[in-house]
Amino acid sequence: MILVTGGLGFIGSHTVRALTDAGEECVLLQRREPTLPEHLAGLPVHTVQADISDLDALLAVGKKYPITGIVHLAVSLPWVNDGADPVDSFGQSLESFLNIVRAAQAWGVRRVVTASTIGVYMGTPVEGALTEDMPLSLEFTHAIPTFKKITELVAGHLSNTTDVQIVNARISGTWGPGGHLPDPFFAAPSLIQAAALRREPDLSGLAQPAHAEDSLDLMYVRDTGRALALLQLAGELHHPTYNVASGRATSNTEVIAAIRSAEPAFDAELPSAGAQPAAWLDITRLRQDTGFEPEYDTAAAAADYIAWLRAGNAR
Repeated sequence: MILVTGGLGFIGSHTVRALTDAGEECVLLQRREPTLPEHLAGLPVHTVQADISDLDALLAVGKKYPITGIVHLAVSLPWVNDGADPVDSFGQSLESFLNIVRAAQAWGVRRVVTASTIGVYMGTPVEGALTEDMPLSLEFTHAIPTFKKITELVAGHLSNTTDVQIVNARISGTWGPGGHLPDPFFAAPSLIQAAALRREPDLSGLAQPAHAEDSLDLMYVRDTGRALALLQLAGELHHPTYNVASGRATSNTEVIAAIRSAEPAFDAELPSAGAQPAAWLDITRLRQDTGFEPEYDTAAAAADYIAWLRAGNAR
């Protein structure tokens, strides 16, 4: 059985779907009272309420279920704007990550796949393909990529000094069913929502103004979940870190064109900022070690997402 922390969340639920499609049984761990969503109903999954910061509660899961692998996607980050003491918050976040490794040791789990982020490349002045072995900036940019860089280093140390292989999955900008609406970091989900509801796009929830030329390695969540499942199930992995991405940069202009192919009446124009440097995540490692190839291009993703929203999931 594969334990998926955050298995009822956005990326987590799609990872669970991919794992069960591959013949695996899953245990879904949530801090809050778990409620199985409709799209996971009927699958070989078990839901458990437990907080990964509570080691005893976490270890109890392994006494009930024979856990053979872990995909760690639960959000456990040192937020500094929630009123918590930032030192205590950071300490608890790191301890939660270590608890996952402690549990893996106790259960004899061979591999933990843990979520990192495309954000670790922030501050890296590179245009083109971003590879896993390129030097990362040590400048503080945001709490999330800062914490992920630290846990990547800790994971490398523990992989070398324990019997647990810890694999860092640097997940690119992900959109699709169940995702954030709006997503504060990129415009695509808000544009899709507007098309599904046949209304003007509201981009006020973005952290920065959107421009036509803005681009991102944009990955559809069904592909993201499948890639994470492949990393967990691969017989042998040759690297500690993998980019989980589409392997290409997608601009807002391309997103709008893809939406119009599914919804010709969609009307959205973004201001131009002129030519912008484009960067994307190189997925050579992922392809070579797991055989992964994205199944959704931007047009297919847009059509699928609009259909999902119109099936009663729009808000």
